[in-house]
Amino acid sequence: MKKTNPYMARFQSFDLLATLVAVLDSGGTVLFANAALEDAIGTSRRTIEGSHFPDCFTEPHILQNALEGAGSNEFAALRYDAFLKRLNHEPMPVHVIVAQTERPGEIIIELLPLEQQAKQDREERLIDQAQANKELIRNLAHEIKNPLGGIRGAAQLLEMEIDSRELVEYTQVIIHEADRLQSLVDRLLAPHRRPHVVGDVNMHEVCERVRSLILAEFPRGLRVVRDYDISIPEFRGDREQLIQALLNITHNAAQALHERIADGDAEIIFRSRIARQVTFGKQRFRLALELHVIDNGPGVPASIKDRIFYPLVSGREGGSGLGLTLAQTFVQQHQGLIECESIPGRTDFKLLIPLP
Repeated sequence: MKKTNPYMARFQSFDLLATLVAVLDSGGTVLFANAALEDAIGTSRRTIEGSHFPDCFTEPHILQNALEGAGSNEFAALRYDAFLKRLNHEPMPVHVIVAQTERPGEIIIELLPLEQQAKQDREERLIDQAQANKELIRNLAHEIKNPLGGIRGAAQLLEMEIDSRELVEYTQVIIHEADRLQSLVDRLLAPHRRPHVVGDVNMHEVCERVRSLILAEFPRGLRVVRDYDISIPEFRGDREQLIQALLNITHNAAQALHERIADGDAEIIFRSRIARQVTFGKQRFRLALELHVIDNGPGVPASIKDRIFYPLVSGREGGSGLGLTLAQTFVQQHQGLIECESIPGRTDFKLLIPLP
């Protein structure tokens, strides 16, 4: 008869985590291992449980010392980097967190794959960056707006007082440039002025709307490929904001593809998937929409790759540098995030939005 692990009921919620978790006794014997750890090591939970956990690492003595320190209450939590052994695979670099439970003699080990840790750090930087951009844009736009109105008004009054056609041309330049800057300021302030209009959103309808707009502008030489997971449910959101966000990303991609469009082999892919147990910054969500916009263009210039979501940063001559900033703002208003991975020949913008 199969023996049931008595710790399963207490710790079964750890199976919902994407991080690797083991519960040990003070000697290092595994009392419970979650499903993510089972998958990572490549052996069954039954095999892991009851084993000496330090032996799962390339340098077991480090964890053994940490367990002794936890047992003597030298620390509440300890962190270090190590390599986790895996069946038929190279060891996995992980960040190890050793912490005591509320029960004496029990220790929780949490392992964060270093790639995942780097991803979380990158997401936190993007969120902080977007928040800083938002405050900067709002403050800067308001500082510009008031004197701009005065400059335009003064130019109009001056134009009424002069008779020379050549001088009128100069005042027209001032008025025209003031209007252009006013339009830029209005675009900067648009996400913060417009109320968030929430309704049921079908993301594939959003994709189809953007696809039709892009193909209307680029009718030849460009394919927009659909790769949808039709099981993705509707969610509450602002449909128009999401259309604008996706349109900004896709329009940038189409403009970057101008050489391939001329050759007739330009391609943009809309790929939707469901992501499970994802973390944006420090918040975990059970389900999320994962929408990729992938193009086969030249890639994001290396000089701006780390700054593409900053306001007024553009890789295209004549670009305003606002499209991606506004797209990130709109998606963040849905508790989501936009990430980008780019190499020559493939650029992938990934939109992540939590699902109910």
